[in-house]
Amino acid sequence: MSDKAFENMSGAYAAMYTPFTAEGKIDEAMIERQVEFGIANGLRGFYLTGSTGEGMLMSYEERKLVYERVVKACAGRTKTIAHVGTISADESARLARAAADAGCDWASSIWPVFYGRAFDCAYDYYRRLSEATDLPFMVYAFGADIVPDRDAKLFDLRNVRGMKYTGHSVWNAARLRNRLNKETAFFAGADEQALCSMSMKDVFCGCIGTSQNSVPHVFSELCDCVNRNNLARASELQGQIVRFVEVILARSNGSWHKASMRYIGLDCGSARAPNGWPLTDAEYRELAAALDKLGFVKKAI
Repeated sequence: MSDKAFENMSGAYAAMYTPFTAEGKIDEAMIERQVEFGIANGLRGFYLTGSTGEGMLMSYEERKLVYERVVKACAGRTKTIAHVGTISADESARLARAAADAGCDWASSIWPVFYGRAFDCAYDYYRRLSEATDLPFMVYAFGADIVPDRDAKLFDLRNVRGMKYTGHSVWNAARLRNRLNKETAFFAGADEQALCSMSMKDVFCGCIGTSQNSVPHVFSELCDCVNRNNLARASELQGQIVRFVEVILARSNGSWHKASMRYIGLDCGSARAPNGWPLTDAEYRELAAALDKLGFVKKAI
């Protein structure tokens, strides 16, 4: 694999919300609007059909469509990382091939869910996915602790070149990275600790998260400040992110989180059950008032 896999990888990425119409279909026009908004506000790429994108609640055909439409909308201007994880290794490998056919730049998957939680099972799962295509592959560590000596073995697998780490042990992420003797791309996935992670520039090259959909300008500026060693401004921006995350996590309903896109003018619809249910008018007004109060959430034009 060429090191071209790492070209222009650094920066802020949105773990893209999958937009649904009122009838529950993929809103293809909204995909294009999300991409244009993200690019205009400094995003370097998009992570598709992950946990934020509700990929586990979508069919193979729907996820394939998202890969195709995002790649087309990006038109080579940014990177695209296709999350291909499902409960089945065979179906995940099928999605990886669909991502490659669509022209995505990377493939990725969460650790196995329900079945195959033990490391030897996960190792075999990642082996199958990383070998399914020639795409560089990104392990997605979400809600699981990194065990450096153990997890370093994953990077011996064909095409495994990076990790999206949505956790709070930057210490263990750094220990893992220090055990690898090859170029890798590590991304911070916990928005509330983006600065803490990215300040370790020899470990993390960027961030991938939910909040980047709604406030991409904050994260793109944060990445720029880290690169310029402007800690004072970076700290201010991280403070904004913490306040935004507090608002978004005020309700467990996935539609509450997703409605932050409606607030900026990019209505992505409701979450799919059991991830969420439609907001009442009163609930949306409550969310909008909280976002108004923040003062830095920009509207899409």
